[in-house]
Amino acid sequence: MVNSSRSLSDIRMINRHYHNYLLLERSLSKKTIEAYESDLQQLDVFLKEREVSLDNATVDDLRAFIYELNKQGKTARTQARIISGVKSYYRYLIYSNDIQEDPTELLEMPKIGFYLPDVLSLEEINRMVASIDLSKPEGQRNKAIIETLYGSGLRVSELVELKLSHIYRNEGYMLVEGKGSKQRLVPLSDVAKQQIELWMIDRNCLKIAHGEEDILFLNRRGHRLTRAMIFHIVKELALMAGIKKSISPHTLRHSFATHLLHNGANLLAIQKMLGHESLTTTEIYTHIDDAFLREEILKYHPKNNKNK
Repeated sequence: MVNSSRSLSDIRMINRHYHNYLLLERSLSKKTIEAYESDLQQLDVFLKEREVSLDNATVDDLRAFIYELNKQGKTARTQARIISGVKSYYRYLIYSNDIQEDPTELLEMPKIGFYLPDVLSLEEINRMVASIDLSKPEGQRNKAIIETLYGSGLRVSELVELKLSHIYRNEGYMLVEGKGSKQRLVPLSDVAKQQIELWMIDRNCLKIAHGEEDILFLNRRGHRLTRAMIFHIVKELALMAGIKKSISPHTLRHSFATHLLHNGANLLAIQKMLGHESLTTTEIYTHIDDAFLREEILKYHPKNNKNK
């Protein structure tokens, strides 16, 4: 380890460089960077009580920190997120030659298992679409929103920022700006394309607010929709369709990926379309698919069918 007698200005400089590393080299979002830095500050406070500096901590110090998180009632998932941020910091210190040994190498992540989100069936999605009242001013817009979320697997943040200039209807693609301002091309389904074209008829009748001219989905005052409004639209349609599951815009994204996998799509292709940095994140859908298959077997296998 390096000498622990760093000056305060040295520590601040390292932290500033680490911030720039996360922002520029890893292209993390502002929200993620803030979470990493908040977790580090929490660790720093804990270590100071043990009269240890961040750059001189041992694996035992870090294990004691995790034990403290556990005593505070932090869930395994929260602990894993904090540990992930701490590991990132120490990997950076190795990368920048500020330390010679990484104390997190032997640090184990808590077992959190797989969180399997709710997934809608195609029939349930069709019921949501059918529940839309097209006689209302927002009806066609909402239909285009549902078909775009399900047809392309967009995050809600990507949907509200979707630009007209980034939709290539003739080619059947959209240019989407995801996490960390990373852009990716996403296929535009024929159904979503058709519903967007119908929405454009209504959109062209709006008085569009200054600065919103290139935003696809707008409210009746010509402003872009908020994330909260998209959540409200999706939940209301699910309620009207009689769906009892816990529904959010992300449910349509999960359904998009699960249905693709179930119908034989390549996992790497799904990763690219969803904009996942790691294939491990995408692999959760293989577990959802396994759960779906088990449900189908229990439902349709003759040995499990009590009516036969």
